[in-house]
Amino acid sequence: MFFSFDYDRDIWRVNQIRHSWVTQGGMQDAGYIDAVDFEKIRRQGEDAIRRWIDRQLEGTSVTVVLIGAKTSESKWVKYEINQSWNRDNGLIGVYIHNLKDQNRRVDIKGANPFIKLGYKGIRTYDWISDDGYNNLSKWIEAAYQRAQNRRK
Repeated sequence: MFFSFDYDRDIWRVNQIRHSWVTQGGMQDAGYIDAVDFEKIRRQGEDAIRRWIDRQLEGTSVTVVLIGAKTSESKWVKYEINQSWNRDNGLIGVYIHNLKDQNRRVDIKGANPFIKLGYKGIRTYDWISDDGYNNLSKWIEAAYQRAQNRRK
């Protein structure tokens, strides 16, 4: 599984989801990087970022796009979605704007990045109202099955 998200704005919210995934015994996730490593890669330029993303996507079967207020505007999220589609990964979106950040604030709901890119039928969920804590693994499995059917 690969987590795609807008690093600068949403890392605090993403960490909450990632930690819940780990505590429930979720499989290893890709697409997660800490601040020091991210800055190191970013300083190497756009080609280095693309190579890092491509390496992280290797061996994954589902990409979970964690949708915050500005996610649909991120050129790297767009790249990750397109690469995931091209690799036949299952795709889902999970809105995270209702999770509190480090200042205990929620955010505005962002636009659906799949629609902005022209992908139809990609399912989205809300982490809070759709009980992501208890349902993420089911959503991932369903996305995987839809991708398998798409390949046929």
